[in-house]
Amino acid sequence: MSDEQPLRVHCFAHAGAGVSSFAGWRRDLGPAARTVPHLLPGRDTRRREPRVTGPDALLADLLPHFTGADDITGTADPSAPYLIYGHSLGALVALTLTRALREMALPAPALLVVGACPPPDTRLALAKAGRAPDEELLGLLGDFPAFPGGAAPGSLWHRMVLPVLRDDLLLADALRTAARRPSPAGPLDVPVVAVAGRDDPLAPAATMAGWRRWTTGPFALRTVPGDHFFVRGRELPRLLGRASRAVTRLAPVPAGR
Repeated sequence: MSDEQPLRVHCFAHAGAGVSSFAGWRRDLGPAARTVPHLLPGRDTRRREPRVTGPDALLADLLPHFTGADDITGTADPSAPYLIYGHSLGALVALTLTRALREMALPAPALLVVGACPPPDTRLALAKAGRAPDEELLGLLGDFPAFPGGAAPGSLWHRMVLPVLRDDLLLADALRTAARRPSPAGPLDVPVVAVAGRDDPLAPAATMAGWRRWTTGPFALRTVPGDHFFVRGRELPRLLGRASRAVTRLAPVPAGR
């Protein structure tokens, strides 16, 4: 791989979020990698677009970025190796995308990194929460790390964020269900790294170890400081920077170089 082209790290955020969590990663990733954050419809600059709540609509939105039809990667070589990182809901998005790329015989990521997300075959209290009435949903979210105060009905958070979070929970449930169906391309063989927050009660290391069942390729489990939102800390991008450098070292050198 060319030294002049940093390895792309495609990033997908947690439920209810945009892409701001990845904004400060450049320093800790290092020069060998750069983030390519993917903003899903219905939030931030895409807030007027309908939110996606199922795998078909999700893939219709994402796949053009990986087929050359709508390239946002900034690279003239779509065959160059790349990483995908997904945090919480983003981990399910990343898995869904990786499986779809393999089914379409398109280049899959050199490494899939999933963080803060129980694997799709794990039973979750929040699995069907997207369909719950507001009062019940708020009650379920009350024990969630970093759940904001002032989220009562009528508040700004309730009006602006809860609808996005609700649809994202519907999306997560649909992606978990779809992931449990066999892929026509066979079991995933992409290398996977699962990352757990040391103080994350929703996806501790013992739970994240279950991602081993989701690939026949190499697997590693890593633990970093922080709770469910360790994506905002510095250790995760440092870990991804190290992984990027390893992928770059191992990547085949293109013919003629």
